[in-house]
Amino acid sequence: MTAHILLVEDEAKLARMIELELSYEAYQVSVVHDGLAGLTAARDLQPDLIILDWLLPGLSGLEVCRRLRTTGDKVSIILLTAKDDVSDRVLGLDAGADDYVVKPFSIEELLARVRAHLRRTSETGPDILQFADLRLNRRTREVHRGDRLIELTAKEFDLLDYLLVHPQ
Repeated sequence: MTAHILLVEDEAKLARMIELELSYEAYQVSVVHDGLAGLTAARDLQPDLIILDWLLPGLSGLEVCRRLRTTGDKVSIILLTAKDDVSDRVLGLDAGADDYVVKPFSIEELLARVRAHLRRTSETGPDILQFADLRLNRRTREVHRGDRLIELTAKEFDLLDYLLVHPQ
């Protein structure tokens, strides 16, 4: 199955170049150009990885990252930015980014980081865990029993996930 990557970048030429490179590597790519559209697309499209510019119109990439993490979304996020101070990197990683790439960057390095994050994601197991009529969706963090949605706290969800992975 082809990995789906969401690219959130407001510089049109840079976004197009990254989109073409990712498409050439056989990834499915969705592109949006502002923070609010990025947050909406991340929730609606449920990509396998997000490449997120920090300085975006409307909602900053940092805020998009924080909001996704606040809702429990565990999608891999690579923050792409011209901010290269150590304090900025720490701020980005503390906001929930999994990686940090400073502009200007080598496309080969970005592609290698994408592959590394997708490899890690695929090693964590399937998105859907099931036992009898109980279904746990790791991507959306929803649990269903039959057709009924079960509301769980983050800790309850993580515990149920653990129990389904380790039934013995």
